[in-house]
Amino acid sequence: MGKKGKKEKKGRGAEKTAVKMEKKVSKRSRKEEEDLEALIAHFQTLDAKRTQIVETPCPPPSPRLNASLSVHPEKDELILFGGEYFNGQKTFLYNELYVYNIRKDAWTKVDIPSPPPRRCAHQAVVVPQGGGQLWVFGGEFASPSGEQFYHYKDLWVLHLATKTWEQVKSTGGPSGRSGHRMVAWKRQLILFGGFHESTRDYIYYNDVYAFNLDTFTWSKLSPSGTGPTPRSGCQMSVTPQGGIVIYGGYSKQRVKKDVDKGTRHSDMFLLKPEDGREDKWVWTRMNPSGVKPTPRSGFSVAMAPNHQTLFFGGVCDEEEEESLAGEFFNDLYFYDATRNRWFEGQLKGPKSEKKKRRRGRREEPEGGSKLACGGAGTQAPVEVVKEVVTEDGTVVTIKQVLSAPGSAGQPQSEDEDSLEEAGSPTPGPCPRSNAMLAVKHGVLYVYGGMFEAGDRQVTLSDLHCLDLHRMEAWKTLVEMDPETQEWLEETDSEEDSEEVEGAEGGDEDEDEDSGEESGAED
Repeated sequence: MGKKGKKEKKGRGAEKTAVKMEKKVSKRSRKEEEDLEALIAHFQTLDAKRTQIVETPCPPPSPRLNASLSVHPEKDELILFGGEYFNGQKTFLYNELYVYNIRKDAWTKVDIPSPPPRRCAHQAVVVPQGGGQLWVFGGEFASPSGEQFYHYKDLWVLHLATKTWEQVKSTGGPSGRSGHRMVAWKRQLILFGGFHESTRDYIYYNDVYAFNLDTFTWSKLSPSGTGPTPRSGCQMSVTPQGGIVIYGGYSKQRVKKDVDKGTRHSDMFLLKPEDGREDKWVWTRMNPSGVKPTPRSGFSVAMAPNHQTLFFGGVCDEEEEESLAGEFFNDLYFYDATRNRWFEGQLKGPKSEKKKRRRGRREEPEGGSKLACGGAGTQAPVEVVKEVVTEDGTVVTIKQVLSAPGSAGQPQSEDEDSLEEAGSPTPGPCPRSNAMLAVKHGVLYVYGGMFEAGDRQVTLSDLHCLDLHRMEAWKTLVEMDPETQEWLEETDSEEDSEEVEGAEGGDEDEDEDSGEESGAED
């Protein structure tokens, strides 16, 4: 009893600390959120001028990250909503809605009256009822400087059959946040985690909420057992057995004044109803077998065929005293909940390479100044890392540093002799974080995201697909050359004078990573 009592007391102490921190964050961020509310209201006034639904064929959407890409339950369509872009000086947020027709390989911009305000790092979940509904919760709005944040706690539904937005107001829901995760479970939406950040403070969550799609009511779940620590940007997926898996994610904590330490989580938990009761839940720690992804943040997740969870890309930030060195990924992993096992996705056609890009300094090849997609950009080498798993389970790692490619967004054209030794990189998405994923008819679609090239952030607008049944080769549907993307060096005068103008972002296309780390945790 003594040990148990001590443990429970410690748990209550942690809860009290979390409540205190949340109040502190809430108080300090209230003022800046009030400032941003005025800007959001201005944009909503502009949106209110829309009086009818307008569908316009258009080119592919502009570059962005932390948007949502969802599958239409009845049509061969993908639905893109929201997102962010950063051009070096200003942050742009979006509430545009795009539809990609898979069969026609064509994009349409759909303007609908009274849409949700501009946002990124929200969650969107599609359910089949009523001809299809797209539910959106939370997310964040950032000031043009990217230094102030407004975290939404609103819930919206897009009725796909009638193309109408509706805000659903219900009390008792989650606090304002971004970087949370949400899934459809039976007739409910289950939401976990996320974070809230102000200029000086932040807080991460590990709470769980359920929204009933029949009664339109929120309820906070209080699962028994030991669950995940607070985090954002984790994997959340429903298992065939009716449980919910949480894997990985990112959080940070203050170790001393003005010094934060980030944590890339790699633990896994199962949330399931206890004794089949939907009003009582329990957490269980999981220890999956197989080859799981290396710790990282900013990865993307989608449901693959056979109820497997697909895991793509991300970034591993190596924190140094005054800088962050990012290593980006474009590898694929699958988690099989039935066998509780991870395995790496390998292409059967041209050999799939796990490519890792590192920042570094090296003399640039003659006549070339182009950015390596996912690589280091000007005067930067590309490190190709190939991992081969032998039959007895031994992992053999082969590394080679290659010259920066001469053309971005295309299969790389490094020195041919080097490629013969390292294995020719296959077409497909370059290493990136915060990309958007969707799976329709067994085909994976990867859109956008970002990578870093030196001090520059490159936001992507390319689109790739991969047949998950065949696993042969990537197909590029929309190409992008990062060289064509505008990048402005930051200047205090420009930042101050153009702040309001830059926030609007309706026709600009660019991402924003609030403070180098926020994009990775969204």
